[in-house]
Amino acid sequence: MKKFNFRKVLDGLTASSPGSGSSSASNSGGAGSGSVHPGGTAGVLREEIQESLTSEYFQICKTVRHGFPYQPTALAFDPVQKILAIGTRTGAIRILGRPGVDCYCQHESGAAVLQLQFLINEGALVSASSDDTLHLWNLRQKRPAILHSLKFNRERITYCHLPFQSKWLYVGTERGNTHIVNIESFILSGYVIMWNKAIELSTKTHPGPVVHLSDSPRDEGKLLIGYENGTVVFWDLKSKRAELRVYYDEAIHSIDWHHEGKQFMCSHSDGSLTLWNLKSPSRPFQTTVPHGKSQREGRKSESCKPILKVEYKTCRNSEPFIIFSGGLSYDKACRRPSLTIMHGKAITVLEMDHPIVEFLTLCETPYPNECQEPYAVAVLLEKDLILVDLTQTNFPIFENPYPMDIHESPVTCTAYFADCPPDLILVLYSIGVKHKKQGYSNKEWPVSGGAWNLGAQTYPEIIITGHADGSIKFWDASAMTLQMLYKLKTSKVFEKQKVGDGKQTCEIVEEDPFAVQMIYWCPESRIFCVSGVSAYVIIYKFSRQEITTEIVSLEVRLQCDVEDIITPEPETSPPFPDLSSQLPSSRSLSGSTNTVSSEGVTKDSIPCLSVKTRPVRMPPGYQADLVIQLVWVDGEPPQQITSLSISSAYGIVAFGNCTGLVVVDFIQKTVLLSMGTIDLYRSSDLYQRQPRSPRKNKQFIADNFCMRGLSNFYPDLTKRIRTSYQSLTELNDSPVPLELERCKSPTSEARENSYNRSRSSSISSIDKDSKEAVTALYFMESFARKNDSTVSPCLFVGTSLGMVLLISLNLPSSDEQRFTEPVMVLPSGTFLSLKGAVLTFSCMDRTGSLMQPPYEVWRDPNNTDENEKTWKRKLVMNYSTSPQETGDHQYTIICSEKQAKVFSLPSQTCLYVHNITETSFILQAEVVGMCNSACLACFCANGHIMIMSLPSLRPMLDVNYLPLTDMRIARTFCFTNEGQALYLVSPTEIQRLTYSQEMCDNIQDMLGDLFTPIETPEAQNRGFLKGLFGGSGQTFDREELFGEATAGKASRSLAQHIPGPGSIEGVKGAAGGVMGELTRARIALDERGQRLGELEEKTAGMMTSAEAFSKHAHELMLKYKDKKWYQF
Repeated sequence: MKKFNFRKVLDGLTASSPGSGSSSASNSGGAGSGSVHPGGTAGVLREEIQESLTSEYFQICKTVRHGFPYQPTALAFDPVQKILAIGTRTGAIRILGRPGVDCYCQHESGAAVLQLQFLINEGALVSASSDDTLHLWNLRQKRPAILHSLKFNRERITYCHLPFQSKWLYVGTERGNTHIVNIESFILSGYVIMWNKAIELSTKTHPGPVVHLSDSPRDEGKLLIGYENGTVVFWDLKSKRAELRVYYDEAIHSIDWHHEGKQFMCSHSDGSLTLWNLKSPSRPFQTTVPHGKSQREGRKSESCKPILKVEYKTCRNSEPFIIFSGGLSYDKACRRPSLTIMHGKAITVLEMDHPIVEFLTLCETPYPNECQEPYAVAVLLEKDLILVDLTQTNFPIFENPYPMDIHESPVTCTAYFADCPPDLILVLYSIGVKHKKQGYSNKEWPVSGGAWNLGAQTYPEIIITGHADGSIKFWDASAMTLQMLYKLKTSKVFEKQKVGDGKQTCEIVEEDPFAVQMIYWCPESRIFCVSGVSAYVIIYKFSRQEITTEIVSLEVRLQCDVEDIITPEPETSPPFPDLSSQLPSSRSLSGSTNTVSSEGVTKDSIPCLSVKTRPVRMPPGYQADLVIQLVWVDGEPPQQITSLSISSAYGIVAFGNCTGLVVVDFIQKTVLLSMGTIDLYRSSDLYQRQPRSPRKNKQFIADNFCMRGLSNFYPDLTKRIRTSYQSLTELNDSPVPLELERCKSPTSEARENSYNRSRSSSISSIDKDSKEAVTALYFMESFARKNDSTVSPCLFVGTSLGMVLLISLNLPSSDEQRFTEPVMVLPSGTFLSLKGAVLTFSCMDRTGSLMQPPYEVWRDPNNTDENEKTWKRKLVMNYSTSPQETGDHQYTIICSEKQAKVFSLPSQTCLYVHNITETSFILQAEVVGMCNSACLACFCANGHIMIMSLPSLRPMLDVNYLPLTDMRIARTFCFTNEGQALYLVSPTEIQRLTYSQEMCDNIQDMLGDLFTPIETPEAQNRGFLKGLFGGSGQTFDREELFGEATAGKASRSLAQHIPGPGSIEGVKGAAGGVMGELTRARIALDERGQRLGELEEKTAGMMTSAEAFSKHAHELMLKYKDKKWYQF
């Protein structure tokens, strides 16, 4: 063995890796055999590798958010710009236009959005939030910013109304008062409509909160105020008095005008609609209960559920539309939420899949005093957005161009591929378009505002999402957009479960037995592999041809011959014994008791699901080639799969769990290896494991019950909690015990908030008694042993205890033999070690270039072409096997949840070590390509995103980006090439981000424009007779009425003006930066010039006064010049 002088190595190499204070050194030989010394490397590089990446290449930046806004609360539409805004309970606003125009902005307070109002065709938006604050957003920039905010201190906001082409916003409050805000300055006017002045003096009760505000279409000087208790006041703004009042004995939910301004319609809490005429306000002109049962004459109609909102829209050539939500009869308790459209005598009820949050009728004109001509209805549901076409009699819905159905079934896992083969998107789309739903409106999507172009980023990107119902969706994510390409249903491989059989067939999860747990995709060979929570693996091959065939399945019995495994100190452990005959059978980590079937026989060698045995028709696309299932062992269900990898070049798939490892030849459909983790070590076990005393198998342990639930919740974390339970205690947010909550399926609500943990003896028990899980797998041409001179097919196996094992794969030499000769799979005896569970592998050649695993070029397996029958397998190895060209060594990068190491193979020398974290643990790590180089990207449980160069592991970036408060983020966070990443930010939304400085600099060019210059349509000519007899339709001067000169100033304690970051005041307060300094200097110069101007004016005024005084003094002197003293 070659020896190194530690001091010389450290002295010579410390300077070559500055800043890597957490790097460490060890001598050559097997990993873990050397001591750790901070500040250097562990070996000597044979040749210097020039790393091109520096810290200037990296910066964290959010790019775009896809999906349906989570927990929506408000909806608004600009009929001129044709953009739509959605507010949410978390204070977010999503603004949508044509495909590609999708903007996300967030209130800093996080308060729920109550209402949204566009300044029509002005490029601005007003939002009212639940903390009684109004905000003015500037939409004339790609990233909207708040210009002004107005915080109400003594009253709560309930309703807002902004008339078209007006700068005065009416604000109704919970006390029943109406205030007026100047939109330009965001200052409260002194004009207030007090509730006690609006109602009659004889009224003894409070009218309740303001639920509606609108100005009359005939006269802008009249304001209609609706109160919750059923009172409606028609207020004359000029005379400051109520012109008329309307009273009804049922609570009001909404009001809408007829465009002529002579009638208005109210919706009430008893399911009734009342139509009022201004000429006879004493009683309703018409009262209807649309969904109430007809009663005898003289009797009141049957009460129904409240009509929450009604819209009354007129048409030139047909009867008006009356559209409302709610109002169904109480005797139909199980009926779904509905939207009712009344057009003439026809009543159409549209049943919705989710509760209706809000709806808006889209009309041709923005002017309220013109015939509205509605053409669509936008319906905001709790979990969907739909637009109904009103121009067709059957009211079809428009095909939604946005990816609003990501959450159609809860997302359980994600994968992200950047710069993938360019033909894949077209191929997947051509297959998926054949299975699209039919029956959509033939018209284009009416929300078509904004502008968008491709930008500089043109490489293809694909996102894959796995779901709880077993479905898998492929999405085109190129150029900051998201469009579904293809949907695959894995559940079609299995027989449908009969009612009542769930407990007998699926013991791993209580529900969603088909939930997708892991996905592995090779874009070049188009091989796709998926694992599910019911301990199965399905291998799919892509074909353009439809086939009908039987599904081949394999059942694998995977068990470990060790009950409990401990890792004692090396110096106190006895030599490794022969465990094959001494140790009792294993106890499942799930902690469940032995399951006995109804016949009284212990379940054994039975899979969790039943694969279809009859021939199955498989349409073009991904077709199941092989199904592998783990079976029950001695009454214990199989453990969920924790790692998965596949090689199209080798024709081998490998997967593992906390019991052991399975390797399968999917070409010959045979099991090559099924072995417990402990058996992989054989007599070379570094930890010198020894057996412990057996325990009773039927003992129910609460600790493992908790662990089982966590496994269901997030299988990857099952392996990590064993070595990182201390890190988990840092995420404790609640002292409430979660043992029962964790035992729900991956789609339960508890899963979304499952990081509330407390350290207990149960976690310690798990850490001590758990078996060693296989946590990472990787196929690569590498050096399996120290004395190897050439590379050969290898399988890297990483475990939850930080061990790395190399397994040698001996493949037949020719294509013909590959289909008949067996593949030999043997542990090589090579072991490497790290601290914490192993997460990922990668390899680099001697020049520092990232090596890609070999793959087989795709060909259609079902092609009947004669030439295809003689076609041989074409393998791409991504390098030459000649030692003269590739060199006699390579670098292997291994990252665990605690540290990263770079080894030189075949010498197995540890060259670099970087201890990434001591107090937390890594959730996701990936070696990615960027700027024609490679780096290691990590996402830590404490919310940090870290980037390290390769192979030296120098820290390039460390940003506290996202506090981990939800298991969903940990389960779905993934990195990809070209500096991109994503995660599921909510159950319905995907957040994409970049860690590339170049992309951060160019992000503005990639985003769409929300505002485009459009001429406001001209108002229709009313005609002479309508102008003469149609009422006082002329405008009045709101500035004169509401301005400070007439109305005075509002009380300062009533509301507080807060400058936004996008306003002039916000610019004044901006800190740092050259532009900020220049802005402040310019503002200071302006202020100085203004003060000089004021001083000049004052000086001129003083001079004028002096001249006037001199003139008067001279006149006075002349007057009394010739008078004697006695004449005074």
